[in-house]
Amino acid sequence: MSRVASDATPGADRATGEAATLTRRGLLTVAFVLLLVVGLALPHAAAPDLGPRGWAPGTILPITLTPAAVTATLWTAYALGAAGVVLALRQGMRALSTPVVGGLALAAALTTPFGSADHVNYAAYGRILALGDDPWLVSPVSWRGDADPVVSAVESPWREEPSVYGPFATLLHGLGSLVGGDNLRETVWLWQLVVIASWLAVRWCLRRLLPGHEGRVDALWTANPLVFATGVLGAHVDMLAAAFVVGAVWAVQRYAGVGGAVLAGTFGGLALSSKFTYAVVLLAILLALRSRRVARGAVMIGVAALVAGVLHLWAGPHVFDQVGRSAKAVALSSPWRMLLEVGGGGPTVRSVISVLAALAAVGFAVCLARLTTPRGDGEGARALRWVVVLGGGYALAAAYSLPWYDVLVWSALPAVVSGVGVARVGLVELALLARLTVMSFAYTPGRVLGMTPGVEAVTMTVRKEVAPVLLLAVWAGVVVAALRARPRAPGVPNRPIG
Repeated sequence: MSRVASDATPGADRATGEAATLTRRGLLTVAFVLLLVVGLALPHAAAPDLGPRGWAPGTILPITLTPAAVTATLWTAYALGAAGVVLALRQGMRALSTPVVGGLALAAALTTPFGSADHVNYAAYGRILALGDDPWLVSPVSWRGDADPVVSAVESPWREEPSVYGPFATLLHGLGSLVGGDNLRETVWLWQLVVIASWLAVRWCLRRLLPGHEGRVDALWTANPLVFATGVLGAHVDMLAAAFVVGAVWAVQRYAGVGGAVLAGTFGGLALSSKFTYAVVLLAILLALRSRRVARGAVMIGVAALVAGVLHLWAGPHVFDQVGRSAKAVALSSPWRMLLEVGGGGPTVRSVISVLAALAAVGFAVCLARLTTPRGDGEGARALRWVVVLGGGYALAAAYSLPWYDVLVWSALPAVVSGVGVARVGLVELALLARLTVMSFAYTPGRVLGMTPGVEAVTMTVRKEVAPVLLLAVWAGVVVAALRARPRAPGVPNRPIG
């Protein structure tokens, strides 16, 4: 009888594994389909109307989603997607085939961006630049009588705000505006192509930086519905900056000597000139190169400074005005919001929060350093691990943060090994997935306009009351896990916790 049971075990395990694989594929497929339905539908509470399509793709699905329907659809997609990512990490998954990846890219190119109206802001600032004015100095509502067909489409609360985006990203927006002209949909679609190309470029670089781990790359990046939704379908500039970050790391590993340092410095300069916080890649690479590579590091920093310096000189003296003004902002979903409200919300308490957030970022970086090692001993894996440590510390602690700010961390996450937690999935992956899921829920539909009072009440409750508590729990989990972690050799995960 025992022999029969023993003989049956492999078959039962195989059946269980196949069922789990089917479940994971089903969860991810449904999540992607729901996201694409939102992107292919008529304008709604999550996606602003971009006007006449011109030669850009128009609406594929002639269906109208109510504010409640679009919110429920996105929340369902995020929940199913998060569960699918957990299963993918637990089971391991094969790399996606080229036709599947190409199909996702094509489908994304047919959608209208959703989750915010940031893409309209990009088009507006690019239009202002293309027509000879300074997008870092003038606000959309004050530009040319608020009568331009592209710039006047900017939505609250950004109509009164000059650009906060870096000079290189804005240069691309300006070039897109030269082609799209006064057609908003055409201008936005050209930017979508840049974002999709950036998403594919990150995958291409990661597969070469992490040979043998192509399935993990797709589990965390390509086939991750939350990254796809917030980064690609949201058409955010963070995707472009992340591509330069991973490209810089790839250049360091691919080309030894001065050539690799020059290319890495160029990509690093373009990354920080797209979004300033992405300058973290330069520090990450320096830490990965270690002291015996001082000359390469110096060349990289020098080239990055040259590239960024030229771009910022071209942009003019006002390029950092908005960054300075927004430095003390506190997001509604942030745990720091509790302290802001208790303290009365004045400038003094905001200054205190800024200091505490900076200290917390250092603390979380220390925690992530204790919980992770690089997946291999190459310079690329080491650099990406430092991107996770430094970028993840900042993302967790920042007083003002939005879901797409996490794109940087997820672009590097495949390169780390972390202690094993619930469901045999890495603690760091679980913590960051929990954060991204909570943030994605909190910023649905994502626009200020277009919601009914009932939907607004529900979504704002999630954003202002539920999300801060859940994010505080993520903080606690990371700290406790780090305190319990034991030192280990590179590449060896911690023993299971809990």
